[in-house]
Amino acid sequence: MSDLVQAGAAVIDVTPPAGLAMSGFAARTSPATGVHDPLTVRAVAIGETAIVVADVIGLHEDSCRRIRDRAGLADGHLIVAATHTHGGPVAMPGRLGPRLDPAWLQRLEDACVRAVAEARATRRPARLSFGLGTDPGIARNRRHAGGPVDPALPVLRIREESGAAIAVLACHALHPVVLGADNTLFTADYPGAVRRHLEAVHSGAIALFLTGCTGDINTGHSAHASISTAPRADRTFAEAERIGARIAEAALQAPEQPLGNDIRALCTELPLPLARTESRPPEVLAAEWRREAAAADPARAALLRCWADWAERIAPRPLASWPARVTVFDWGGARLIGLPGEIFAQTGLDLRRALDGDPLPGRTMTFGFADGCPGYIPPAGEYRHGGYEVEEAHRYYGMPAAFAPGAAEALLEAACRLVAVTPAAGRPVLPRP
Repeated sequence: MSDLVQAGAAVIDVTPPAGLAMSGFAARTSPATGVHDPLTVRAVAIGETAIVVADVIGLHEDSCRRIRDRAGLADGHLIVAATHTHGGPVAMPGRLGPRLDPAWLQRLEDACVRAVAEARATRRPARLSFGLGTDPGIARNRRHAGGPVDPALPVLRIREESGAAIAVLACHALHPVVLGADNTLFTADYPGAVRRHLEAVHSGAIALFLTGCTGDINTGHSAHASISTAPRADRTFAEAERIGARIAEAALQAPEQPLGNDIRALCTELPLPLARTESRPPEVLAAEWRREAAAADPARAALLRCWADWAERIAPRPLASWPARVTVFDWGGARLIGLPGEIFAQTGLDLRRALDGDPLPGRTMTFGFADGCPGYIPPAGEYRHGGYEVEEAHRYYGMPAAFAPGAAEALLEAACRLVAVTPAAGRPVLPRP
């Protein structure tokens, strides 16, 4: 029996001009002053499924839906994801920064549709392989010293019958926030460096980087360390290049274990409830934050004004659940799981343990920022610790409240249901749709 699949890949440059508002830091109020490295949209098509990844901090679920509708694939057969770079333009209406440019957003959505079409148009016979790279040893839990990190570095390679590389996909849980709020140049952050190094070795290939479950994982600084526009020696372009090269080097050590040619896709949607973390009325909070902003340093003042705007315009809205989408692709025995928003490392570890019996072995590639980016979705055990991700981030995200305890567990259970197992069960077999 043939082990061949039909596979293609495409890349489109979507770098905007200087002058657009940037996303990723409430403390950064300057628009982009230039470009350090290109922002792209990259797509891989396998059979009648595809993944498209954009170099932006996130895509609104409405954008993802429009892209899926226009791409012409069956429902559940396309995942629309973001790398979560903090060095790109505002890309989500009402989220993670004001002054979104509608013309550029349209250009981005068009590029995603076009990249999927080009990847599908270039499909040819190919073989898939999967392997785990070595732990790059860079990731740190930014909420708890010595807390959980996800060391996995799954790599999926796609080669023509001749052996020539078509594409390589790598996934790792590390926040693309090496560059800080002082940076005003458009950049793909370290994922851009990972891709360049992978493509230098896999000649002719298009590299995709999928950002793993990294809501609480970066290179070691706290979330509050980004409430500053002061330069830091550990948050430079040179450091992003070093980290990207190290991850790529580790990924290149991944063996190439042959996969089959059975391609399947499953998807489910579920409502995730919200819960308020503020105990005082929003009008009281808004007045307090504006008074504090008047005497604060510029970076802190920008954050406080963002919160005050949120309290006045968004907090009074009635709470409604958020429509989450979970998608599982089985590409020849390798399982790719797309989850929305900022997922914590513990959820990624728990999911692989449920599906593979252990968080490291197996052929599972789990990534966040897929089909919508509404904020952080912490495990239930994190709520008692509070902090930015639990109590504050929803304000910059433009959400009326944070996600309620149990939301992360609901996503985990939904993914497990798609592969016909329950958490802590044995190795599953993905059912046919």
